[in-house]
This record gives sequence, C-alpha cells and structure tokens, in this order.
Amino acid sequence: MNPIVQIARATRPIFRSISTTTPVASAKPIPTTGLCFELSDEQKALQDLARKFTKEEIMPVAAQYDKSGEYPWPIVKKAWEVGLMNGHIPEHCGGIGNFGVFDECLIAEEMAFGCSGITTAVGGTGLGQTPVIIAGNKEQQKKYLGRLIDEPLLAAYGVTEPGAGSDVAGIKTKAEKKGDEWILNGQKMWITNGGVANWYFVLARTNPDPKCPASKAFTGFIVERDWPGVTPGRKEQNMGQRASDTRGITFEDVRIPKENVLIGEGAGFKIAMGAFDKTRPPVAAGATGLANRALYEATKYSLERKTFGVPIAYHQGVAFMLADMATGVETARLAWQKAAWMVDHGQKNTTIASVAKLHASEVANKAATDAVQIFGGNGFNTEYPVEKLMRDAKIYQIYEGTSQIQRVIISREAIQAAKASM
Repeated sequence: MNPIVQIARATRPIFRSISTTTPVASAKPIPTTGLCFELSDEQKALQDLARKFTKEEIMPVAAQYDKSGEYPWPIVKKAWEVGLMNGHIPEHCGGIGNFGVFDECLIAEEMAFGCSGITTAVGGTGLGQTPVIIAGNKEQQKKYLGRLIDEPLLAAYGVTEPGAGSDVAGIKTKAEKKGDEWILNGQKMWITNGGVANWYFVLARTNPDPKCPASKAFTGFIVERDWPGVTPGRKEQNMGQRASDTRGITFEDVRIPKENVLIGEGAGFKIAMGAFDKTRPPVAAGATGLANRALYEATKYSLERKTFGVPIAYHQGVAFMLADMATGVETARLAWQKAAWMVDHGQKNTTIASVAKLHASEVANKAATDAVQIFGGNGFNTEYPVEKLMRDAKIYQIYEGTSQIQRVIISREAIQAAKASM
C-alpha cells in the first residue's frame, strides 16, 4: 500500500470533501476550536514524504530537465506510485478522497523548493481534474478520474486561447449541438500538459449570441486526447519551468457525446471560475516554495562568500535583503494556508485565493531577483541555481490569472463589501 493511502486510512478525514454536484461549495459550520498553526500528525507525515521525494527524486535532476526541456515522465510516474498525485480523487473512483486543498498545497510547496517546473508537470493534472471533481456526476467522475488512479495518466485544463487569456469571456472556441452530440471547433493555447494529457476539460461557447452573458454563454466539456480532430501543437520553448509541457491544441469537428457535458449547457463559465478557488492556493504554495529555495540558496551563499574580511551576510545591505525574503516567505505561506483552509471548510475563498496567488507570485519574483543580486556575477551564470529560480518565478505572475487580474478580483470584492456595509 502506498504511503499516502496508509496515512489517509489511519485516521478519519481531517477535511470533508467539497460538493461534487456544484462548482460553489456549500456552507458548512465554522470550526470553533480557534486558531492553530500546528500541522496534524498526518499532515506532517505527508509533508515529510513530499520533502524526501523532492530531495531524492527532483533536486538531483532539476537542472537536467531545465536544460533538455524534456517532460519528466520518470518523476511523474514515481510521484504517482508513492501517492503524491491524485489524493483528492473521490473514493468511489478508487481514490483516497479525503485529502483537501491544504494537503495539495503542502506537497506543492515542498516540491517547488526542488523545481517549480517539475512541480507544474506533476501538479498540472490537478487543474484539469478540478472541474470534474466539483461539477462532474458520478459516472463522469468514475470514468475519467478513475483511470488516473488505475494508471499514471494526466488531465489538462483547456480554457486559454491565443486571443483570450485573462479575457475568458472572449473565448472563440465553439461547440454546436447536433442531435445527441456536440461538434467542437477552435483553438486553445498555453495548455499545461497539453501534449501529455489523456483528456482535457474544455470551455467552449455554445450560445452564439454576443450579448449573452458569460454566465450562460459557455459550456464545459470533457474531451479525450485520442478523439479524431484533437491535435496538440508543438511544445513551447518557454523562458522558465521548462520541464512543464505547454502547447496549443486545435479542435476540428470533434464529436463530443452529450454524456461528456459537465452539469449542463451554459454552466461552463461558473465551473471554470469555481475551479480557481481550489487551484490558486496550490499555485501560491508553489510560488512560496520557490521563494523559500531562493532564500535558502542566498543565505547559504552569503555565509560562504566573504568581502572586506567577513561573510557578506553580515553586511547590512545583504542582511536586510535576506530579512525581506524571509518575511515574504512567511506571509506568502500564511496566505495560501488561509485560502486552502477556507475552501476545505466550505467557505467562499475567492478573495483570499487571489490574495494568496498575487502575493506569493510577487514574493517569488522579488526573492529570486534578490537571490541573483546576492550571488552577484555568479547569480547571472547557469552554473549556479538562482538564475533558474529567476526564470521559473516569472510565470507565477502570469498563469492561472495574471497579477493584474488578481488585483481586479480583490478590488472588486473590496468595493462590493464596502457598498454592502454602507
């Protein structure tokens, strides 16, 4: 039995699963035990497992995969074997079903300390799975989530398009109903796991009326990779996180059975947006892990490098940079922890999920930049680890909603709250 299953079955679930029939979590009683920043024994065991896996399996080969750009299938398969993937898949699909977003975040932070590109390769399947977990019926879940338990297969989230990134309402991919099927045509872009996924969640316009509100204009579909008309493009050569497989996907007259519609016609936008409440905290956790690695490398180097007779760590200019990095790591971690805790307890976490994603991504970029600065000329060289951190960090400000979009969401929620209190 793999270690995660042993951990999960040893005790009762810490977090209850979120409803699988609606993209919006139902209200649940707020715990009355007060604040506690201590991990449970089960969570500590999970964290230790992820940390050990990162040290032994990821860190020794991170630079190699960064240079080659190959997809890290051996690591993905090992992560699947030991249970560091798919811990949130329901029991009726063969999964454990009692690991929450918080647990996924613990794994993400530890793995991103080793390599955020490999973390995205391993964790990207979770984004593709989430719409099916929150909105799929039992048959859909058993068919598509169950196969990910049976074999080391992956899912992908197909929403972004060449001309519609942050502007999700501008999606041009369309699906037309023909009898008991839907005919899908269009193109997606920047799809994580695009070339390696077994199936995709695809958002498409099903109401051609340009005046139709986004909340009713789009439908979510489960699309299999090997269906006729599905064509992944070339692997994109990105600045950072090169181990991740990112591609465009073209859909030409792809026939989708009605059984592969999530919830129903017109529900796609709510599903797609609802997924972010559960997937942005792990992204924030990954950014936190990268920032923590930058702090670690910079601190270690600053204690070894000497100028004017002392380690540079003791020069105030460097010491204050380390202090700022440490502060960023701690606050970013607190942000993702709150965002994950809230959604695991059935509370609306849209604002704090955006806060966590925004803050952690900014912290990661600042920490990586400062680490390069502390390394000086060595930091600009590929023989040292921090230049990779700087390249890898940038995407955190872009994918799963840019930093600007997070600010839009946060400000909108703040304005609405202020109006409600007037």
